[in-house]
Amino acid sequence: MHPALARLARPEYPRSSTYDPEWLTASDMGPNPLWLLEDLAKDLDLRPGMRVLDLGSGKGATSVFLAREFGVQVWAADLWVSPEDVLPTLERFDVTSSVTPIKAEAHALPFATGFFDVIVCIDAFEYFGTADTYLPYLVRFLRPEGQLAIATPALRRDPRELGGIPAHIRECVRWEALSWHPADWWRFHWETTELVTVTAARMQESGWQDWLTWAEVGDALRGESDGLSVTMLRADAGELLTFALVTARKVG
Repeated sequence: MHPALARLARPEYPRSSTYDPEWLTASDMGPNPLWLLEDLAKDLDLRPGMRVLDLGSGKGATSVFLAREFGVQVWAADLWVSPEDVLPTLERFDVTSSVTPIKAEAHALPFATGFFDVIVCIDAFEYFGTADTYLPYLVRFLRPEGQLAIATPALRRDPRELGGIPAHIRECVRWEALSWHPADWWRFHWETTELVTVTAARMQESGWQDWLTWAEVGDALRGESDGLSVTMLRADAGELLTFALVTARKVG
C-alpha cells in the first residue's frame, strides 16, 4: 500500500476509516466523498429500510456506505457511470440486494412521485441543482416530510459578493466556482420556495483541510507534485474554500 494512503485513516471519520483507502481513491470522482457523507449524516434521520436516492452516485462508494452503515435501500443514479461498471463494487461489498444502480440524468429521473424517504447528493449538486426550478422538480420524488441532503463545494463568501471568482480558484476550476455557494445561500434558495424546511445549513469547519489532505494524497498516488487542486487549496489557506452541508424536510 502506498504510504500516503495512511493519511486517509481519520479518527474524525471512524466509519469511513474502515474502508480500504486504495478502493476509495480508485473510486474518486470528487473530494473525500465518505468523509462528507459521514458528516452530513449527523443532520439526517436515516433508519433501516428507508428508500434513499443517491443522486450523482459516481462509482458507487457513497451508495455502498449508505447501505452498509445505515441499512437503507439505495437507488444509485448517475449519468456518467453505467450500472454495469458499478456492479463489481456492489458485489465486493455484498450489497447487490440493497443498492440498485441506474443510469439517469438529474433532470429526467425515472421514479414515481413520492417514492423516496431521503435524497442525498455528495459532490454533485453544484453541477445541476442551482437553477431556480430544480428544487421544485426534485422534491416531487420525496414523500411528505421526506429529507433532502447535499454536500457541495462552497466559498465562505459568494462569488457575486466577491465581485468574481478569485484568481487562485479561477485558475483551477474556471467558471465552475460560480455555483460554489455558501450554506446560507442554499438556505434562502430552498426555503423561499416554501416547499421544504431547512433543518441544517452549515459550512464544514474541517472542509478546507479535508479537501487539501485528499488532494495531496491523490497527487502522491499519481506521482505528481502541486497539482491544480493542491495549488488552489494551498493558495486559499482556508480563507474561502470549504463545503456547504445542507439538509431539509419536504413540507406537507
